[in-house]
Formats: sequence, structure tokens, C-alpha cells
Amino acid sequence: MKKPLLEFTGKGIYCSAADVYLDPWKPVDKAIISHGHADHSRWGHKHYITHHRNVPIISHRLGDINVTGKEWDETFAINNVKFSLHPAGHIIASSQIRVEHKGEVWVFTGDYKTENDGISTPYEVVKCHTFITECTFGLPAFKWTPQKEVFKDINQWWAENQAENKTSVLFGYSLGKAQRLLKYLDTDIGKIYTHGAIENMTEVLRPLVDFPKTTLITKDTKKEELLGNVVLAPPSAHGSPWIRKMVPYVTASASGWMTFRGARRRRAIDKGFVLSDHCDWDGLLESIKATGAEKIICTHGYSDIFSRYLREQGHDARTEETQYGEEEDAGSKKDEFAPVFSEGEAK
Repeated sequence: MKKPLLEFTGKGIYCSAADVYLDPWKPVDKAIISHGHADHSRWGHKHYITHHRNVPIISHRLGDINVTGKEWDETFAINNVKFSLHPAGHIIASSQIRVEHKGEVWVFTGDYKTENDGISTPYEVVKCHTFITECTFGLPAFKWTPQKEVFKDINQWWAENQAENKTSVLFGYSLGKAQRLLKYLDTDIGKIYTHGAIENMTEVLRPLVDFPKTTLITKDTKKEELLGNVVLAPPSAHGSPWIRKMVPYVTASASGWMTFRGARRRRAIDKGFVLSDHCDWDGLLESIKATGAEKIICTHGYSDIFSRYLREQGHDARTEETQYGEEEDAGSKKDEFAPVFSEGEAK
């Protein structure tokens, strides 16, 4: 039986012909990395290969690593296997990984979205024989509103909170979502304050994107300074002593999971904005069709439901287990201890 070009192993997605792994979750000698989120770029590999814009991101997160940067569409060979990176549109510098050997082409998407967010390089369709797709939001219930409308609602929410002299606390992952929010917040309303994890990651990305000015919250920040303004914070800050010092405040989360009211209740969030850095149901289906792929492999998310639907539509589709899907707060460990309010320091 012919060995598949890519195999799902206990360490990650493995190309035996090149002896290289794609987004491995256990330490390996050589890893090609799709993007900077913690579930896809892990510490401990001997050599990392990624898009050159992702080099400062993963270096910030992981520390002193041996990493090589590549351009979009740049073909590089490892043991006669051809690899190239193509825009995934998920976050800044996120890539799909194209693998070609003996006339066979596979594409591993990592995480991806088809809506152009204005800060990430837009998603690019890559033709292939086998397409490995995430299924984070692989249910028909997930259907995204255009981001222009979502940001109009976010800025209106901020303005309404300001009229009531309250601080607006907006949660988003420190890598990706936070910068997307930052790019489109209306600074005519007020000032943008940031949690240390978001500030530090944004500083890494400022050479790549023209972001509005932000002000880091430190132990010297008075809560009176925050009133009427907006604070960008990672989800991990919710319920912490840091946020309790901002009273009176109103919270909101920007996530695809805000589609469900139950998710907002469980997270004790006052307001939910449906904004995702992943494909919705239609985006997944349209992407798969556009690749012309003969085989579809579904990973993290609603993979079983989504692959069953694909089979019902006549596709050759199956699922594979991975350790992706927990983006967590994708800042570095040192960001978790960035200067913030401590007990008794906010006035």
C-alpha cells in the first residue's frame, strides 16, 4: 500500500519523505510552522521554518530559537520534497503549507479565514489533491456578519458606555484578535488602553501594520484615567484583581463563540460581538470547493460532523486527531506577568 505524503503521528503531521513535521505538538528536529498561536508553534524544536513575518512573533513567544524565514510562494526543497507557504488569512503571517512530491500535492491550512481583515495577508486558494482543513466552526449555525458591520457595533457600544462614564473592557486573544480590534477602534471616541500581554505583542507587530496609539496600563494607572475609554485585554484577565480595579466597567468579548448566548452567560460577559479569525460554515465549504481537492482531511473543531456532511455531498472526507484548537492567550509566558494593577494600587 502506498504511503501517504503526510501522516498523522503522535508528534504531529509528518512528511517521512522529507523527515519534517508540520506544526508538531511534541519536540522534533525540523518543523514547518503555519502561524504563531501557541497550539501550532510550540517550544522545543531544533529548527523552525516559517514565514519571515512570523519569525519575530514566534521568537517573542518562544525565546532564542533556530528559525528560518520564507517568503510567500517561495519554493524550498527538503530531500526532493517541495514546500511553499501561502497566505491563510487567519492572523498576521499565518500560512497554509503546500507539500509536493512526485506529482502529488497536499495543502495543510493550519487555521484560516476567507474574509480579508485588512491586517493579515488575504487567504489564497491553493489547488491540491488532498486538503487538510480545520473545522473550528464547522456547523451551519456559524455564519459571520461582515466585519465592517461588527466594528460599527463595537464602536457604538464604546460610545454608549462613555456616555455613562464607564470603562469599556474588550477581550480578545493577545495575538491576532487584539490587533484586529485595535486596527478598527474609533480613536475619535477616546483613548485605547492595553493589558501588558496585548501591548507587548502589538509592539512586535507595529513594524508590519499601522496601528493606532495605545497606552499600557501599569501599576501607576488610575482608574479615573480609564473612565470613558476602552481597554483591550486577553480573556485570561476576566475576573482577575486587575480588572476589578476598573469599576465601573462594562465587558465584551469578540469571538465566533459569541454566536451562542450560552457562551456569553458562561463567561459572564456583558456583551458579545461575533468576530472570528476562522472560517464560518460557508467559508469552509467554499474553500474546499475552490481547491479542487479529491480528498479532504478534517481536523480540530466540529470535524466529525463536518466530515460526515462532506461525505453526504459526495466528497472523499475523513477526520484525523490533532492537538490543535486551544489558542489560549497566545502571548508569551513573560507577558502574563507584565505590569498591571495589583491589589491596592488603583485609585
